[in-house]
Amino acid sequence: MPKAPADLADELAVQVRDRKAYLGVIDRLNKASVEKHWEAYADIPWDDPEFQVDKNDPRWVLPPFDRLGQTEWYRSQPQEIQAQIGLWRVATAMKIGLQFENLLKRGLLNYAYRLPNGRPEFRYVYHETTEECHHGMMFQEFVNRTKMPIRGMPKALSVVAQAAPWIPLISTEMFFVFVLGGEDPIDHVQRKSLKGGHIKHPLEETIMKIHIAEEARHISFARHYLKHRVPNMTPLRRRMLGAATPVVLGVMARIMLSPPGPMVRHFGIPKDVVRAAYKSPAAQAEISDSVGKIRDLMAELGVISPAAKRIWRAFGIWDEPRTRRTAEKAA
Repeated sequence: MPKAPADLADELAVQVRDRKAYLGVIDRLNKASVEKHWEAYADIPWDDPEFQVDKNDPRWVLPPFDRLGQTEWYRSQPQEIQAQIGLWRVATAMKIGLQFENLLKRGLLNYAYRLPNGRPEFRYVYHETTEECHHGMMFQEFVNRTKMPIRGMPKALSVVAQAAPWIPLISTEMFFVFVLGGEDPIDHVQRKSLKGGHIKHPLEETIMKIHIAEEARHISFARHYLKHRVPNMTPLRRRMLGAATPVVLGVMARIMLSPPGPMVRHFGIPKDVVRAAYKSPAAQAEISDSVGKIRDLMAELGVISPAAKRIWRAFGIWDEPRTRRTAEKAA
């Protein structure tokens, strides 16, 4: 089982102000992908008796910080039902994750297809695509072993999402905002779960640790790509990026963190319980927190105009960027 990874995004906390520094980041990420990577069917002991998936296993019961897990309705259910709901939630997150990463891989390959010879991004993009392929395999294998009718993204949204792989043909900067919009909220929840000791099943823990370790590189590349590219965008394109970013993040974070409709219907969860769990101020704050790092990055890049800030507020994901909050406390 892999050890809990260091946060590579923090480890590479350099300001990418020039081409040399940017190339240095890519070189380190390429080296890390060669030296430390995992394969879905080589590094996970799927047939180990301890890794078997039983839908009634009490280790699937939702952790204390989970909004649905805190409701009286959930706590009043038999332990087997609590476990099944928890497993459904885990499996749905993995199904949505592999669907998002399917879109991501296609977008990365569209981006790489147009890169000129000699561009260092080409190699890193192929490393990332390879890693995402293994993530998709381990996620789908987990879903298969639950034997639950897991669907993932809502059908209508899945149809609309097919446009995502073509975003790099219009704006590579917007595409990497999309990348962060899908990766950061899940990374936020997974790190919180591991840090709090809430992951009890060894299969889920192993998959999560592998995912966090490799996603740290993917997130780091997207952030440094934006740091390198956004300052050189035209004013109009910067304004467009600033307006589109909160729309993408507001939609993506809710997809990743909201309860799946099929689960609500399957277990007959009352509407008022769903509203209390996921429409409360605390739940909205959790969604806002999950995009905090991206919001801070956009503020650092200077693309949050007063008009863009209103869009962030409209989607319920606005908070003062961390650098500004720190400055206000110091004053």
